Amino acid sequence: MTQGPLTTEAGAPVADNQNSETAGVGGPVLVQDQLLLEKLAHFNRERIPERVVHARGAGAYGTFTVTADVTPYTRAAFLSEVGKETEVFLRFSTVAGNLGAADAVRDPRGFAVKFYTEEGNYDLVGNNTPVFFIRDAIKFPDFIHTQKRDPYTGSTEADNVWDFWSLSPESTHQVTWLFGDRGIPASYRHMDGFGSHTFQWNNEAGEVFWVKYHFKTDQGIKNLTAEEADVLAGKDPDSHQRDLREAIERGEFPSWTVGVQIMPAADAATYRFNPFDLTKVWPHADYPVIEIGRLELNRNPRNIFAEVEQSIFSPAHFVPGIGPSPDKMLQGRLFAYGDAHRYRVGINADHLPVNRPHATEARTNSRDGYLYDGRHGGAKNYEPNSFGGPQQTGRPLWQPFDGFAGGTGNHPTPVHAEDDDFVQAGNLYRLMAEDEKERLVGNLAGALAQVSREDIVERAIGNFRQADADFGKRLEVAVQALRG
Repeated sequence: MTQGPLTTEAGAPVADNQNSETAGVGGPVLVQDQLLLEKLAHFNRERIPERVVHARGAGAYGTFTVTADVTPYTRAAFLSEVGKETEVFLRFSTVAGNLGAADAVRDPRGFAVKFYTEEGNYDLVGNNTPVFFIRDAIKFPDFIHTQKRDPYTGSTEADNVWDFWSLSPESTHQVTWLFGDRGIPASYRHMDGFGSHTFQWNNEAGEVFWVKYHFKTDQGIKNLTAEEADVLAGKDPDSHQRDLREAIERGEFPSWTVGVQIMPAADAATYRFNPFDLTKVWPHADYPVIEIGRLELNRNPRNIFAEVEQSIFSPAHFVPGIGPSPDKMLQGRLFAYGDAHRYRVGINADHLPVNRPHATEARTNSRDGYLYDGRHGGAKNYEPNSFGGPQQTGRPLWQPFDGFAGGTGNHPTPVHAEDDDFVQAGNLYRLMAEDEKERLVGNLAGALAQVSREDIVERAIGNFRQADADFGKRLEVAVQALRG
C-alpha cells in the first residue's frame, strides 16, 4: 500500500483519528462526525454470512503442472501438453465447525481447487476422503443439521449424529474413514485430497471417459490421535491455518502429486459398483491411479477475508473437455454451491479478484446488482446482437449422457452387482493393521458412548456388524465397557 495521509472511504484526508467530535469539551458526540459514523457503520458490516458448511478454512495460491499426456482422454486446454502450468488457488477447510472453531478436530477436510485456465476457471471442489456420508443431495440438509447445533439445546448432540447415521446405512463407509487414523490430519499439508465424485472427460473426437481425481501429498501422511487433537485444539485453535502459512513463508512449498482413475464410458453400466455412487470407491486394482501432474502451493493470500473468506468454488464451473456425471450428490451441488455464494457474497462475487478468471476474460450479459463495478460500460447486454457482442460457440463443454430410460420419478440410485451399503466399509476395516483397528473401535466407542438412547446405539453397531462381524462385535464390547 502506498504511503500517504489516512483518508475516509471517499479519499478525504483525516485530521484526527483519536478523538470523536463533541459539543464542547466533555459534551455529547455530534452526528456531523462522519468519520466516526463511517468507521462504526463499516465495522458493523465487516462480516458477511459465514458458510453453513466449510466455514473454517485457509488457502493459498500456487501452480499446477502437467506431467503426463492426457489428450487421448480430454480436450481441456490446461491439460493439453506436458509441462504446461496453470495458476491455482486452493482452499482447505473443516466441514462442521463454524468460523471460530478449532482446526484439529475429527471432521472431513474440504480440498477445493480453483484452476485459472485460459478457457475460464475450473473448480474441483473435493474433500480429503474419497467417499461421503450420503449418495443423494436431497438428504444433505438433514445430514448437516445433525452435525450442527440442536435447536433446543444449542449444542451438537451425539443423539442426533448417530440417529441419522444409524438410519442411513450408506454412511457406514465414510464413518469408518472418519473414525480411523486419517480422521484428524496433523495439518493441511499432510493429507491427501480427492475430487470424490465421478466426472466426465471428453476428448477432441467426442469420446467419453469417467474419471476420479486423487491428490497425493508429497509431504507424507501425518495424523493426530484423538488425545493429541484435544490438546492441540485447546492450545492452538489456528494450528492448521498457521502451519500452512508459515510453511509457505519459510519457502517449504507443499505439493501434491495429482492422478486420475479413468474408466471408459462403456464400462459404467456393468461395473460391479455403481460408478456414480459417492459412498463408493473404484478399487485401484480395477482402475489404477495414473499420474497426470503436480500441484504446488507457493504464495500466501495477502488478506484472509478478501481471498479466503470471499473465495467461492462451484462444482458447476467446468471448462471444455470436463463435465459432470449422473452422481446424484454432484447433480445437487451443481445448483447448491452457486446459490450459496449468491446469497453469502452477492450476485457479483465472481468479479472479486480471487474469483474472477486470471488467464482469460469473462464475457457475459449479466449486469447490475449489488457491488456491480460497471466493467461493461455501455456495451449491449443481450445476445445475439450486431454490435460486436460475445457469441455462443455451438460446442458444449461435455458430451450428453446416454443409456438412461424410463419414466420420471423419485428413483433410488441404481444398484450394481456388488453394491450394498456395507461391503466397502468392511473391505476398509479388513485392510487395517491390528493397532489401526483398535484405534478405530476406540474412537467409535467413545463417540457412541455419548448417545443417550440404547436403540440408537444398537442400530449403529448393527451397521458396523454388517460391514464385518468382528468389527461389530469388538465395537459392541467397547461401548458396553464405556457405558458400564
